[in-house]
Amino acid sequence: MLSSSEPTSNCPPSFEGLISLGLYALIAIGLILLLLILTRVLGHRTHSVTKDSPYESAILPSSDARLREPVPFYLVAIFFIVFDVEAIFVVSWAVAYDLLGWAGFWQITFFIVILFLGLLYLWKVGGLEWGSQNSRDQRRKTG
Repeated sequence: MLSSSEPTSNCPPSFEGLISLGLYALIAIGLILLLLILTRVLGHRTHSVTKDSPYESAILPSSDARLREPVPFYLVAIFFIVFDVEAIFVVSWAVAYDLLGWAGFWQITFFIVILFLGLLYLWKVGGLEWGSQNSRDQRRKTG
């Protein structure tokens, strides 16, 4: 038995611990496979026009739901993720700035500069433009 003053990070895992981890993994994988096989065997696989048609709020579809032009809302999601991750890094740096010193300052500066250069590149190639391709081409011609 280890005393409380000895670090446990240098000790290899015990044989009993590895056996219990292996059994846990086998049981989890076995249950997943069992459920997949049961749904395949017991599940109904009938198809009809009515069953395969889209349904929402008891309103019959009047036309195809797909838009002719892509909706650029994914840009908002990507910007949110990029700037959210950037904010996490900058805030974590700000919390520990006194411990990180100048090396930490230059690392976070490099990180922000790389993100800013990526933003400039997106702006230059037109990745931030909203609207259809035709409206973007018209704006470029007149602007």
